[in-house]
Amino acid sequence: MGVEVKVLRDVARVNEVLAEENRRLLDEKGVFAVNLMGSPGSGKTSLIEAAVERLKHKYRIGVVEGDIATSIDAERVGKHGVKVVEVNTGGTCHLDAHLVRLALREFDLDNLDLLFIENVGNLVCPAFFNLGEHKSVLVLSTPEGDDKAAKYPVMFRRVDLLIVNKIDLLPLLDFSVDRLERDALAVNPRLKVLKTSCKTGEGIDEWVRWLEQQISLVKR
Repeated sequence: MGVEVKVLRDVARVNEVLAEENRRLLDEKGVFAVNLMGSPGSGKTSLIEAAVERLKHKYRIGVVEGDIATSIDAERVGKHGVKVVEVNTGGTCHLDAHLVRLALREFDLDNLDLLFIENVGNLVCPAFFNLGEHKSVLVLSTPEGDDKAAKYPVMFRRVDLLIVNKIDLLPLLDFSVDRLERDALAVNPRLKVLKTSCKTGEGIDEWVRWLEQQISLVKR
C-alpha cells in the first residue's frame, strides 16, 4: 500500500512540473487556455462551437479535443474553420499535462489568442490533473441532476466557472438550479455560475463575454 501511494504521489508531482511548464509557455506566447470538463453529453463541444462561431473573426483560436477514442468532436469543431488537435487517450479517463504538452507542439502559439482544451468526459479523474490552463470550466447539463455538487465536491472545488447547460429542458425535469448553486458555492465560494442553452442561445453571450474578459487579462 505504501508503494502504491508513493507511485501516485510521484505521478502527481511530475504532472505538476509539466503543467507549470505548459503554463509558462502559454504565458510567454500570450495565449489564454481554458480547460472544459464535464460528463459525456453535457454540452462541452457545443459550447466550444458556439464560442468559436462568435469569436473566430476577432481572435485566433485553437482547440485540443480529448477523447478516449474517435475524432467525432474534433471533426465537429474543425468545421468552424479553426485548428483542432485530437488527443485520444486510448482508455485513460482524463487528459494530463504531458498529453497537452504534446498537443501544444502542433500549434503555432505565436499566432494564437485562445486555446480551448476539451477534457475527456468524466466528473472525477480530470479534477486531479492540472494541465497548465489559466481557467477551468465545469459544464453540467440539467438532465444529470442537481445533486452533483454534493456528490462530486472535488470537481466543483477545482473549477473557476460552472456552466449549467441545457436549461431549455428545465420545464421537463425535476431539477433545482437553486439547490445546485447552493451546494456548489458551499464547496467553492469563489465559483461563478452561468446558465446556458446551446439550443435556444440563452446565456451564450455571457459565456462569450467571460472568455473575452479572461483573454484581455492574459493579453495585458
